[in-house]
Amino acid sequence: MKDFHCRDAGLSCDFVARGSTKEEVLAQAGQHAASVHHLDVTKELAIQVYALIHDESSPEHARSLSLR
Repeated sequence: MKDFHCRDAGLSCDFVARGSTKEEVLAQAGQHAASVHHLDVTKELAIQVYALIHDESSPEHARSLSLR
């Protein structure tokens, strides 16, 4: 399973998108960014978020949890 934590993008937000592929997670994160944070989901933003998607078993995931 892969996930993206909104806090990893520097926002004060507890949202976490989860999915079996990075594309699934990216789609959820994009919907969230637009509806909650009123952000324009540009190609550049998508690239930045894509880089922050990681496996739940990774050290990056543990770091994300420590930011709470």
